Amino acid sequence: MNKQLPVFFAFLGLFSAAAYALVIHSHHMDAPLSRFTMWCPGFAALCTCFVLRIPVGSLGWSWPAPRFLKLAYFLPLLYAAPVYLITWLAIHGALSLQSFEATMSGMYGLRQWPVFGTFAVALPLLFTVNVIATCVWALGEELGWRGFLFPRLHQRFGFHGACLISGAIWAVWHFPGLLWADYNVGTNPFFAMTCFTVGVVAMAYLMGYLRLQSGSLWPCVLIHASHNTFVQGIYDPLTAPVGAAKYITSEFGAGLALSIVIAAVVLVSRGRHETGLSSR
Repeated sequence: MNKQLPVFFAFLGLFSAAAYALVIHSHHMDAPLSRFTMWCPGFAALCTCFVLRIPVGSLGWSWPAPRFLKLAYFLPLLYAAPVYLITWLAIHGALSLQSFEATMSGMYGLRQWPVFGTFAVALPLLFTVNVIATCVWALGEELGWRGFLFPRLHQRFGFHGACLISGAIWAVWHFPGLLWADYNVGTNPFFAMTCFTVGVVAMAYLMGYLRLQSGSLWPCVLIHASHNTFVQGIYDPLTAPVGAAKYITSEFGAGLALSIVIAAVVLVSRGRHETGLSSR
């Protein structure tokens, strides 16, 4: 155990430095580079297992009970919905439905039928195929954060310590893309980093709960994929950056950060007396 975390962080630093060097040089995170970056924690976990002869099967591959997968899939829809609904109602012009329909339907050559193209073709594919595809890239991060790092931190620091430490590392690991590339929405960097960090640490609590209670990595992969799909692929494109909207919504807004904190408090409180959640 004494060697495992230093070796993991050494590999993580090596792979992440290569990825972020390209990000910082180009000031842009295109799809291939973003996906390579997401797999840096996974590569670090797998290399650590290989070097230290840790069984790869210990990373949490077992299939969980269906209720954990259902919770992981729907939770991002639920915690994000109030934030965006309030924003659309309170800020004139924040709901950009026509632009969203044009983009969604245009992806399939159905721009002349925007409602049909959006609600009968694009969104059903987004809710199914896109979530499954995104799991491939989310798996890279989750192998590192929840497959390898979280269980070892939990053994040493308990549930709250493991969530706080892993969440802080997870957030800081994203900072180069936020500060020196286009992984942001154009708000004040300090404000964006603060909201992003709060939201990510709260997400670490949600994922820590799912990891412990399910005994599996897969609910963490699924909630990561569904969050990225629903927030970045539906809610954000539906929201125009008018007024204070971009300070409330997105992963860099105060509203979404607050809603994830509330979701984490509710979920962890529900599991307070369950195994593993009451320790330290």
